Amino acid sequence: MINSDVKILSSATLTKIIPLGILLILLISLFGSWYTVDQGERGVILRNGKIIGTAEPGLGFKIPVFDSVEKISTQTHTATYDALQAYSRDQQPATLKASVTYSVPPDRVEEVYANFKSIDTMVARLLDRQVPTQVENIFGKYTAISVVQERIKFGIDVTNAISQSLKGPIEITSVQIENIDFSNAYEKSVEDRMRAEVEVQTQLQNLEKERVSAQIAVTQAQAQADSQLARAKAEAESIRIKGNAEASAIKSRAEALAQNQNLVELTKAEKWNGTLPTTVLPNGTLPFIDANKAN
Repeated sequence: MINSDVKILSSATLTKIIPLGILLILLISLFGSWYTVDQGERGVILRNGKIIGTAEPGLGFKIPVFDSVEKISTQTHTATYDALQAYSRDQQPATLKASVTYSVPPDRVEEVYANFKSIDTMVARLLDRQVPTQVENIFGKYTAISVVQERIKFGIDVTNAISQSLKGPIEITSVQIENIDFSNAYEKSVEDRMRAEVEVQTQLQNLEKERVSAQIAVTQAQAQADSQLARAKAEAESIRIKGNAEASAIKSRAEALAQNQNLVELTKAEKWNGTLPTTVLPNGTLPFIDANKAN
């Protein structure tokens, strides 16, 4: 009797469990058959752990239980290195901070998963090993002064060096050298040198200012001398012209008198007031006008 009741109970239980199991399998199949890949990602499709393809952004279908999708980001990422040690060509130690911008090419996401499983592992194995080495190598080709003066070129050289050294599914966009710290002793020597250069430049500017001032004074003195010379020449020319005019007048009058003797008598007559002198010195003669000649 008891065995009969157990069989009836087991049969009833199975009758309830089987439909629930079928429903559960259907739900798993329904919800496990779909997947979505966001924009900026690519999906690596695995079937029982084996790569069978890649998935583009959007909604996709896969076989439940057997298939899975691993998502790999194809967006741009940045890795920062805060304390890179290096020596310049003139043996000056420095600590550098660099930021490396990188991304995974969409057509190489399978390679990322096959070799590294994730981007973080890829960065640790590739980027973290090459960045310090290449920064140190390129920094050693510059002097301490030139690396500061040619910082953009230094960043380009580091970018090229890292890109060429990496062998893997990663693409370097750029390398930014955010900071370069030299030793305190070197920075002080640079400050002293800059201060000395500023003083030299100041002295040169003062000398140039004095030279210009002296040149202005010479120019002004020359202009004043030229003005006085021109004035003296003008005065001399005026005197010469006036003297020539007076000499010419005297010459003309002398020639006129020589050619006409009556003009002398006429001049005497014009100047005589008709009064005879009241006093005559001994052996003196009275003034006399030749009337016949005047006529």
